Amino acid sequence: MSTAVTTLRRTVTGGATLVWTALVVVPVYWLVVTSLRGSTDFTTASPLAPPAHPTLDNYRTVLDGGFTTYLLNSVVVTVAAVAITVVVALMAAFSIVRYTNPWSRLSFRLYLLGLAIPLQAVIIPVYLLIIRMHMYDSLLAIVLPSAAFALPVTVMILVSFLRDVPRSLFEAMVVDGAGDWRMLFSLAAPMARPALVTVAVYDGLQVWNGFLFPLILTQSGDKAVLPLALTLFRGQFGINVPATMAAVVLSTLPMLVVFVLARRQLVAGLTAGFSK
Repeated sequence: MSTAVTTLRRTVTGGATLVWTALVVVPVYWLVVTSLRGSTDFTTASPLAPPAHPTLDNYRTVLDGGFTTYLLNSVVVTVAAVAITVVVALMAAFSIVRYTNPWSRLSFRLYLLGLAIPLQAVIIPVYLLIIRMHMYDSLLAIVLPSAAFALPVTVMILVSFLRDVPRSLFEAMVVDGAGDWRMLFSLAAPMARPALVTVAVYDGLQVWNGFLFPLILTQSGDKAVLPLALTLFRGQFGINVPATMAAVVLSTLPMLVVFVLARRQLVAGLTAGFSK
C-alpha cells in the first residue's frame, strides 16, 4: 500500500512539475520565436513552430525607434532608486537592531505598516507632492517615490538578517572604541552582503518593471522608461506583433544578466537571514 501511495505521489508531483514548466517555458519560447519572425511568417505559421526564415529585422526596427534612450532611462532610474533604498534601509535596519528601545521598535512597526499601503491608494498625493517640488516630468520624479515604496520590504529583510549577527561582535567593537558608523560599515554591511545583494536585485526588478509612477509622473517621450515605452512601441508599430515582442525581449535582457551574475549571492541571502 505504501509503495502504491509513493508511486502515485511521485506521479502527481512529476505531472505538476511538468505542467508548471510548460506554463513558464512555453510563453518565453513563443516570445523569442515570434520576435524572430517576419510579418508574413507570423500570420501564416503555427504559433509554436520554429520560424521558417529567422530574421533580426524586428530588433533593428526597435533599436531604430529610440529603444536605447528608454533603456538608458530605465538604467538610471533603477540604479539610483536601488542605491537610495539600500543605503537608507541598511542604516535604518542597523539602528533598529542595534538599539532595542521603544523608538526603534516604533520605527520598525511604521516600516511594516508601509507594507500595507498600496501604491494606487496614494498616487494622487504623490503626484501633487511631485508637482509642488517642481520635479514633474523628470527621472527624479520616478526615482524618489520608487525608492520610498521599496523601503518597507527592504528594511524588513535586512532587520531579519542583522538579527542573526551575534551581539557579541557589536560589543567587541564597542570595547575597541568603534562608533556607530564604523560598526555599520565595518561589521553590519560586510556581514549583510548576501542580504544586500538580494534586496538590491529584488528592488531593482520592481523598479525596472514599474509602470504607474512613469505613467503618472512623466509625459515627455525622452523621459519614458522601458515599461512605458513598450506601450509606445505598440502604438508606433501598430499590429506589428513581432517588433513588439522583440522590444519585450530586449527589455528583459538586462535584469536577466543581473540575475545570472548574482544568483549565488541571491541564494545565500534568501536562506541565511531566515535560518532561525
